[in-house]
Amino acid sequence: MRRLRGGLPSAGHRAVNPADQGLPGTSGPSHAADPAEPPEEPGQSPSLARRLAGGIRRNRDAVAGAAAAAAADVERTPAVPDPLAGAFFDVDNTLMRGASIYHFARGLAARKMFGPRDLVRLSWSQLAFRLRGTENSGHIDAARDAALAFVAGLRVSDVVRLGEEIYDETMADRIWAGTSELTRRHLEAGQRVWLVTATPVELANILARRLGLTGALGTVAETVDGVYTGRLVGGLLHGNAKAAAIQALADREGLDLSRCSAYSDSANDLPMLLLVGHPSVVNPDFQLRGEARRRDWPVYDFRSGRRATMIALPVAAGAGALAGGMAAGVALHRRRAAS
Repeated sequence: MRRLRGGLPSAGHRAVNPADQGLPGTSGPSHAADPAEPPEEPGQSPSLARRLAGGIRRNRDAVAGAAAAAAADVERTPAVPDPLAGAFFDVDNTLMRGASIYHFARGLAARKMFGPRDLVRLSWSQLAFRLRGTENSGHIDAARDAALAFVAGLRVSDVVRLGEEIYDETMADRIWAGTSELTRRHLEAGQRVWLVTATPVELANILARRLGLTGALGTVAETVDGVYTGRLVGGLLHGNAKAAAIQALADREGLDLSRCSAYSDSANDLPMLLLVGHPSVVNPDFQLRGEARRRDWPVYDFRSGRRATMIALPVAAGAGALAGGMAAGVALHRRRAAS
């Protein structure tokens, strides 16, 4: 693999000067109307209803971002050579093949902690989220509800213990070697490296620790007396919420975001990519690949064979077999794997 100066794997496009990018802070793609939010009142103008709905979304994103930054388990070191610069990596299909929450759920299912139907529900909610859920809060809510359903009532200590076991069983061999190399090069350059993911922060911390990274920003689930309630603090760490979390962490840690890097596979993460001075895309979806080409961002694609837009989705043949009647899901996976 060819190398860029500094030892990082080469990419398909070179980044433009950050000063020329006109970074828009945490702004991102336009949001679809949220069916879960308060409906328009009689006599209320559509524009007012939209403003109210947008305010609710922004507040939820801000709360989720602040909670993620506050919960970040940062590995403290005596000193780092470059304390102003850092790197932020998305997890699902950027660092790891497939959805980390699905792999964890599969491990819980193997331990008889919930049934095959629950796993299939989670699988298909994640599939809809990836295929159609670009900033669509209906799909985001479905993915959130399915993910929370299987941890509600569990003790945090048990989830962390099981997460360590399941990482070894089903996650360790799904890490993209190329992306892992990117994280390592940032660390070797004296920079701090964080994961940023919608995965629960407890699992995100396990991934960061196992990979030798600085820490992680993840979705914060509400707990009472060490037990998950099935509710979130804010919302999923997704889209603008990721950017809010990075901004809050940067303020706390003294990072200069114009000198920071961010990596993702999904156009949903444009807010976080636009927040930093050095955005890159990894295994990009169709929309993000187009954005990267338009903005002259570096592109890394570590997928082998003929590229499929939705490669490594959490719906795999194993989930289809567990479904016992979800043959369509298996067929979808096979068609994509063969393309």
